Amino acid sequence: MSEKNKKLLYEILNSTSHGIGVILGIIFLIMMIFKFGGKISNYLFAGFIIYGACFIIMFLSSTLYHAIQAPKAKKILRVFDHSSIFLFIAGSYTPIVLYILEGRMQILFLAVIWAAALFGTIFKLVTYNKYDKYVKFSVFLYIVMGWMAIFLIKPIILKTGIAFMAFILIGGILYTAGTYFYKKKIPLYNHFVWHIFVLTAAVVQYIGISGFLI
Repeated sequence: MSEKNKKLLYEILNSTSHGIGVILGIIFLIMMIFKFGGKISNYLFAGFIIYGACFIIMFLSSTLYHAIQAPKAKKILRVFDHSSIFLFIAGSYTPIVLYILEGRMQILFLAVIWAAALFGTIFKLVTYNKYDKYVKFSVFLYIVMGWMAIFLIKPIILKTGIAFMAFILIGGILYTAGTYFYKKKIPLYNHFVWHIFVLTAAVVQYIGISGFLI
């Protein structure tokens, strides 16, 4: 297979894998609306909507980035692709924090996680021309944000139980393991493997958040 065809297949695999994520995200959001609408507080319901929207945005950004091949557009879409990861991490925390924490601790944790997402987004905008130089730092930021959940272990177990914690933990491990492939450029299809890890982790954590949080 020629290099051109390899790269084409690479982008087809990447866009298709996260295109599936977009479809699942839409389905998941609709399911959460029907499941929680009118049955929980408005602010907690809003937390689930934010989570579902961020799920869709992340996978849609990735799908568009890999599907569109125009160089200038692709460069811009890469910023959206990478920034949306920060958005999704913060969005995933939102319904969890709204449910398990109260008062100042709730506000503080949400402020910290969304401030981190804002910082990550600004960082990506400022360094969009220096992707290779800062890729390791970007991965570090993703991992740190994701594993801030360790500060929530006690209230999570007390409020939701072991089952929910297990789904979140398994998802976190899958995300973290997948970053190994994200950082590798050779062989060519390592990024597709990263996509599979992300998709699987997102589905696992959705099951936990939708099925076991409340």
